[in-house]
Amino acid sequence: MTTAEVEALFARTLAGDYEAEDAWDAVRALRLNGSREIFEHAAAWCLAEDQRKRGRAADVLCQLQASGDRKFCDESYTLLAKMLEKEQDPNVLDAILVGLGHLDNPTAVPLILRYLDHPDRLVRFAVAVALGHFSNDAQSAGGLLKLTSDPEDEVRDWAVFGLGVMGDADSPEIREALLRCLNDEDDDVREEAAVGLGMRRDPRLIPVLLTMLEAPSIKVRVAEAAAALLGMDKDPPEWTAADYRAAVAKIEE
Repeated sequence: MTTAEVEALFARTLAGDYEAEDAWDAVRALRLNGSREIFEHAAAWCLAEDQRKRGRAADVLCQLQASGDRKFCDESYTLLAKMLEKEQDPNVLDAILVGLGHLDNPTAVPLILRYLDHPDRLVRFAVAVALGHFSNDAQSAGGLLKLTSDPEDEVRDWAVFGLGVMGDADSPEIREALLRCLNDEDDDVREEAAVGLGMRRDPRLIPVLLTMLEAPSIKVRVAEAAAALLGMDKDPPEWTAADYRAAVAKIEE
């Protein structure tokens, strides 16, 4: 990739709305061509006055690769951790925190946890996403436990997903949180909690799961929860809701 092509891609990351598909296509292209030149360009943007440039720097640095191999992970981690020392903008904090999760360096957990009670929901959402990458870490699990009670549906959803599904840590506290989330007002939260309890083969899931299986068509996560509870492979069989209901009901017998 030539210097002109690199510069053009970086410029595209700033075009339009931050979540514009074309801008993210440019971010992904830069990530997949993880050259030293791209790294250095993103590193320079970490210090930019423009908050969008700082955010895009984190977006690019967290997943640089070449030929399928991760690149510059340690250097990128150092840069993102350094950015947290001064950064205040919620959108940039979102990019940095999610980026720290992608870099898979467990020393990031204490840094991420500093934002557990941030007043901006976007930042707390980023914390939930990032901590999910370290869901078997005791400190991370503690943070996710707290976020399962967050006032924002999306934050609770990702906290339950990270705690119950991405990780396999198990404790009475984790099970009680997942059990509580079976009564959440949000469908996604309830279903992720069901998968988490199914993975842990917790029989207290059975009555709720049977109710979920009363629908004529079965949702993917409900099937995953039932299959996990039944001790099946990770990919659930293509059963009907009635098939799963009959199998789950036999557990109670």
